[in-house]
Formats: sequence, C-alpha cells, structure tokens
Amino acid sequence: MEMEAAAPLPKKRKSGVPGSSEPEKILSRKLPPPAAKEAADPHIQQPLPRAEGAEEGVDRISGLPDAVLGDIISILPTREGARTQTLATRWRHLWRSAPLNLDYRDLPAERDVLIALISRILSAHAGSGRRLCISVQHLGHEPATVDAWLRSSALSNLQELEFCRPATRSPALPPAVASISSSLRVATISNCRLPDGISETLHFPQLKQLTLEEVSISEGSLHRVIAGCPVLEYMLLNRSFGFNCVRICSPILKTIGIRRGEPYLRKIIIEDAPCLERFLQLDIYDKLDILIMSAPNLAIMGCLSYKDSCFSDFQGWRAVFPTVVYTIKTLFIYVDSNSVDMLLSFMSCFPCLEKLYIQQSGKAGKRSWRRKHKSHIRSLDIRLKTVVLKNYKKYMADVDFAMFFVLHAKMLELLRFEVRFVCSNGFVASQRRLLQLEKRASRDARFEFTEYTHRRKLEDIKHVQDLSVADPFEW
Repeated sequence: MEMEAAAPLPKKRKSGVPGSSEPEKILSRKLPPPAAKEAADPHIQQPLPRAEGAEEGVDRISGLPDAVLGDIISILPTREGARTQTLATRWRHLWRSAPLNLDYRDLPAERDVLIALISRILSAHAGSGRRLCISVQHLGHEPATVDAWLRSSALSNLQELEFCRPATRSPALPPAVASISSSLRVATISNCRLPDGISETLHFPQLKQLTLEEVSISEGSLHRVIAGCPVLEYMLLNRSFGFNCVRICSPILKTIGIRRGEPYLRKIIIEDAPCLERFLQLDIYDKLDILIMSAPNLAIMGCLSYKDSCFSDFQGWRAVFPTVVYTIKTLFIYVDSNSVDMLLSFMSCFPCLEKLYIQQSGKAGKRSWRRKHKSHIRSLDIRLKTVVLKNYKKYMADVDFAMFFVLHAKMLELLRFEVRFVCSNGFVASQRRLLQLEKRASRDARFEFTEYTHRRKLEDIKHVQDLSVADPFEW
C-alpha cells in the first residue's frame, strides 16, 4: 500500500541538444578566490577539498544493495518509511519488502480508520517485521483484530513489540503473542492482564529487554516469564501488581529496575544472578525487604529506604543483608534523618563503597556521634571517593553529619551538597567555615554546593533503555 507523501522530486532537465536523451550536466558556478585577508584569517572556515574523482549530483545512496536500503527504511518512522516509495522507481518496491517498522503513533488516522490502515499495511507487506507498536486501546476494543495482526506473515521474525498506554481498561494479552515470542528481542507490555494460561505458552529465547508496566500478573506467571528469558539483560517492573515477592534467578540479567505498584509487593530475593550489576528501586518511598543470596558482580544499588528504627545498632542493615557485600561500589539511600549511627551501620555491610548518595526526608539528625563512636571510627577503612548529600539544609545537625566525611574520609575526591534554595556566596562561605574544611582528611577533596532541583531524579527512569545510563542516580 502506498501512503500519501510529499510531492515527488523534480525531474532532471534535458540537455539543450535536440533529440538528445542525455541529462543535462549540473554546472556549479566557481566562486572567486577569497581575498588575501580572508584566506589568512584563521576564524574563517575554508571549504574542504573535494575528493579526487568525486562527482557532483550523483545519487550514491540509491546504488546501495536492496538489503542495505531496507535496513535504512526500517529505522525510519512509519510514515517517512512509506514516503520513500515516491523518491524514485528504484525505491518504489523497497518499503513493501523492508523489515517493517509499524508504529500507530506515526500514522495520520484515528480509531476505526487507523485500525483499517494497520490491517491494510500488514496485508500488503511482503517482508518480515522489525518493530510493532500499537495502543492497548486497540487490544481492548478489537481483540480479535489485534490477534490477527500478530499472526500476520508480515510480522515474521518480529524483533520489538510494544503495547502502549494509555488505556481505559486492562485487556488480556492476546494468545497470538506466543507465536512471535521466539524472535522478540525487546518487549514492552503496558496496562494488560497476563493470565496464567497465556504465561505458560510464552518463551523468549532471544529477549534482552523486558518492560512490564502496570501489568496484572500472578507471582507464578511472573517467575515463569523470567525463567523463559534465558538471555534477558534488562528488566523493568513499573507499577505492576498481583505478586508479593519477586525472585531473581537469571544467568545473564545485568540490570533490574522496580517501581512498586501496590503495597502487596514486599520482598525482593536475588537468588542467583551471576551477571547482575545493578539493582534499582526507582521510588525512594518504597520500602521493600531485599535479600541478596548470590550476586557476585552487583556494583550499583539504590534507592534503599529505611527509617531510624532500622538503625538501633550496628547490625540494623544485617537484618536485610545477611552477609557483607564487598562488591557494591555505588549506593543510594533514603533516610528519615541523617545520623552517623545509620552511616556506620550500613558501612559495616558495604565496606568497599566508593560512591554514596544520601537523601534525607527533612528531619534533623543527632549530633552525639563523636564521643559515642570515636573508637569504632578509628578502626574503619573508609574508601569513599564521592559523597552526595541531597536535600542538604543548614541545620547544625546536618553540618555535623557532613563533617564525618570531611574529617575521616581519607580517599575523598568530591563532597557535593545539593540544596533546595539559592546558594548565595554568603551561604557557601559560612558553610565552608562551619565544616572546618582546613582540617579535612583528604587534601585533594573538592566541595561543591549546587541546587538540587536542577538535577534529574531516580524517579525519572521510565523506560527500560534508561536503565543503561552510566550513573542512574545522576544523569
């Protein structure tokens, strides 16, 4: 099917020789040489020399093989990909045979017209599928039609599947998903119900990225889906529900992000994840029990959220982490109030920390740490290089807490204070004086005061692709 497109390119003019079929050569007007002053001016960029033997006006793209042109078309938005048919006769058949990239958001139609248009594209397409993105509303109003789409030969070897929000109701995932699950590499399922019967038919041998967003799924089905993804690398559970516990047993999984959808989710158990590098709890207010049994490469973790009651003694964190975690290098924690009691508690569980983010809810902490823990602090091997104090205030208790890092972190490179008000020169000067920076343990440490509202938050992670950013707590 050919879609409406921009006007075709103008035809080349014929030469002035009567009866000649040769196209007229395109002559470029030679510009006069630049003045001596301009040629000597280093600020004026001179044109690059044309490669020897290069010709002007030659369409080299159209000379590429069909397979290469098809790959180019398949990464274009749906409408632009279809419009390539109007470029030239050479391109006319390519869109119909190229790997199909079909996204309903790129099509200029709504409701019934849009559904009919998608059906016509699929019926006319002679190639395989690369990506399909449809609205969950289509699934809710026309489940049989969507099921037929998924069984279409035009979606053979489909690599990416996305059911998009929004939706007024949560329809069941169509059974035909099982017919394309073996080729999928990326799957995003939103606002759907995944019944136990359908989950038993799903198998994703090539799936590397999985998003379940506001999906209703039982605990057994969730674990069957995870077990059916042997090469899964990134998984995002975004406000999905129907399960109390998530057990991670995956040989390849590198990153998992969880945003709790309802209070029934209480526990995360990492049973066996040899390649897991990041565990991200995406809502700082979620309070989940996390049990790490085997994750030998886990290096980045957060946001962990706990109240003061968890830090009654140095063993408070050991109730959650039964063993010392030597692999964790970067950690984000959310606490009711900053206190050195809390700090010493979790540092006994994460002795190799290099980068620490601490966000305080607003309550001032205690200032009794100097005498109480003097002997214990001397025995600590503090390896912290970067510390970020989010929501830092000018209370003396917060100043006293920050002084722990100033006076005892011998390897510290950066201590950043993120505040929710304008950092005036007077405020910065007074803080530097109160913190006694001249007594710092690390002579190379830098101290920065910035405005917290200018930085992106952990909660901004919405898509599975966001899980791969270099530092998920500062991007």
